[in-house]
Amino acid sequence: VTACAERESDTLPPTAPSPSPAPRRALWVLAEGSHRTLEDPVRIDRLVEDASNLGATDLLVQVYRAGRCWFPSRHADDTPYRNIEAASGESPLRRLLERAHAEGLRVHAWFNALSLAQNEAAPLLRHVGRQAVLVDREGRSLLDYPKHDVPAPDRIHTRLGTPGVWLDPAVPGVIEYLEQTLDDLVQAAPDLDGLHLDYIRHPLALPLIPGSRFDLGLDFGYGDLSRARYERERGVRFRRGDAWDAFRRDQVSEVVQRLGARLPENWELSGAVLPWADRAYLVAMQDWRRWLEEGWMDFVVAMAYTRDDRLLRYVAHHLRGGIGGERVWLGLGTWLFLRKPERIQAQILLTLDVAPAGIALFSYDALAGAPEVLEGIRWTSE
Repeated sequence: VTACAERESDTLPPTAPSPSPAPRRALWVLAEGSHRTLEDPVRIDRLVEDASNLGATDLLVQVYRAGRCWFPSRHADDTPYRNIEAASGESPLRRLLERAHAEGLRVHAWFNALSLAQNEAAPLLRHVGRQAVLVDREGRSLLDYPKHDVPAPDRIHTRLGTPGVWLDPAVPGVIEYLEQTLDDLVQAAPDLDGLHLDYIRHPLALPLIPGSRFDLGLDFGYGDLSRARYERERGVRFRRGDAWDAFRRDQVSEVVQRLGARLPENWELSGAVLPWADRAYLVAMQDWRRWLEEGWMDFVVAMAYTRDDRLLRYVAHHLRGGIGGERVWLGLGTWLFLRKPERIQAQILLTLDVAPAGIALFSYDALAGAPEVLEGIRWTSE
């Protein structure tokens, strides 16, 4: 009987693999972009309507950037929130959450952690002091960079990828102030579905150098307090190299750990990350693969903005197959193709081919300014 059963089982058709769940579908929504959605109740309602019609599942809504916030805060500069409340008579986040949740949309608070853009008057700097800002390997603070970019003579051959004021997480008081600002957000909007961290890295200096051991190039984190902390905690004298890089990388990761520890249990923690994982690790001190592997983040969104479809395909397959690949979302730069909307759809289809956990479009603001493009987007291959 057993032999017959075995022969019969050999003739049965193979069990079909379980289909991959449909990817989650998100829109990044800027606080101060071209649409300025949170500043007008009508635009908030339109966002929810557009997202629902598009079939989105998640909204990544910017609520903290450049030390300014769109919720009541005792720590960040909440002038944007107070101006909106005075004009509309209501909290923009509360209205958004009510409308979005009624349509089944999750709302994640997009939080620019270690960048103050070009705001040298941010409350965090007044509280912690200028030592809160990153210092380059030549001992120059980013606060002293002319127009927030590399000074001469280095400027002849070096540029910052994103000029501005960047914070050093190794300096005492920096992470603490971010924690206090996050506490204000949690108190103001406990019904949020998640926190979406951005700018959780060091700035990129171009051309890139893969680590501090190289004598040429430019990197950051060399303030007196940071170097003293390194020597105190690691028990060695300061010198550039792998150990120094690991220390700086750990300080960035500490931002993720400590902010994540303060979230309500039902919130997801995610991050916008560089899509080149090794470059993120070696150059930007952003070890996002570890954040996934250790369970410090629920998912990351790799900002795979490119006009090169072949490159996008390579990156998408690489990310999907890497560490934590089942929790990597792919971020597409839809603003690149507003004049050729068929390219947006083509890139969505390319990403669907690897069955990603999610797809995010950057940004809603660009699409809201081109409603005919927005209406033509489809999240499926059908």
